[in-house]
Amino acid sequence: MGGMITTLAVANYRSLRHLVVPLGRLTVVTGANGSGKSSLYRALRLLADSARNGAIAALAREGGLASTLWAGPENGTREDRPQGTVRRGPVSLRLGFAGDDFGYAIDFGLPRPSSSAFGLDPEIKREVIWSGPFLRPAGLLADRANGALRLRDGRSWLAVPGVLASYDSMLSEYSDPQRAPEILEVRERIRSWRFYDHLRTDADAPVRQSQIGTRTPVLGPDGADLAAALQTIREIGDADALDTAVDAAFPGSALSIEEEAGRFALRLSQPGLLRPFGAAELSDGTLKYLMWVAALLTPRPPALLVLNEPEASLHPDLLRPLAGLITTGSARTQVVVISHSRALVGALDADHAIELVKELGETGVEGQGRLDEPPWHWPAR
Repeated sequence: MGGMITTLAVANYRSLRHLVVPLGRLTVVTGANGSGKSSLYRALRLLADSARNGAIAALAREGGLASTLWAGPENGTREDRPQGTVRRGPVSLRLGFAGDDFGYAIDFGLPRPSSSAFGLDPEIKREVIWSGPFLRPAGLLADRANGALRLRDGRSWLAVPGVLASYDSMLSEYSDPQRAPEILEVRERIRSWRFYDHLRTDADAPVRQSQIGTRTPVLGPDGADLAAALQTIREIGDADALDTAVDAAFPGSALSIEEEAGRFALRLSQPGLLRPFGAAELSDGTLKYLMWVAALLTPRPPALLVLNEPEASLHPDLLRPLAGLITTGSARTQVVVISHSRALVGALDADHAIELVKELGETGVEGQGRLDEPPWHWPAR
């Protein structure tokens, strides 16, 4: 669906005071604990929430705008920058991305004083879509300033009647395929993004029980429908890649799905064992690896797939097969891997490797100066 993201930009979100990074077909983000990896992951999720009108609620769950804003001086904390204590610009949390075809940015700010019980909800101050890899006036296609939305109409602008609520994104509230096909395109592209960070393998995890089986081209966020997802790959996806991925991790093993009265149960036959093991008997690492098989070999690949610490619970011997699986998946969809495992990072043949570092509370990219960043311009308020 559409072109891939080539640039991700974040401003004033937690420790990400100013971050502009390139993304490739397969991008690996690494760094020490506390360097900002989780903040970058959350920023991507917030962008995805914007297309579903859920960014305001997501910020509220994080403690509100005041809790998520960069807490240091306005100009940063590095020693070569002035550290003024008086804010000159407006309070602003900004998120954006761009590709060769379209770019999108959203700017959240403080609410105007009111008597509403929701007076702490941040407001969307500016929201824009443009053509090309970075924002320029001639490339603007859709421009939302506070509640007013205007659309490019040839060489002029068309004002959209009505006012958008301060908490509504134009991506979710306006969809006219004739007047604004780019809004529909960007919305559907972002809505296809897929995130995995909470695949459950604990003793009480639903995946360890038989599940009702229906066609499942997309593994659920907690992995509970693993058996159905694997069977779907076998029937309508790349069954050979599935068998290859299992054999790479567990040589000589065979995966099967048993169906009884509409319920599916996973079985893994291994050399030397007299019977196959079910999901309830498999180790956390084995089960987690099979979940990554289902996620990465999905018959319905998203525009972007983001994996947060996929090495968790895996035996070191499984990291190289996982790297091969991720590489296979990246041939079908853009993948971002956020990891602290040097072994996994070293085994991945990534287009871009981003190592985050934190200096005086501010996250940056190791070896990247301002002149090394992709071109990026934020829309002014």
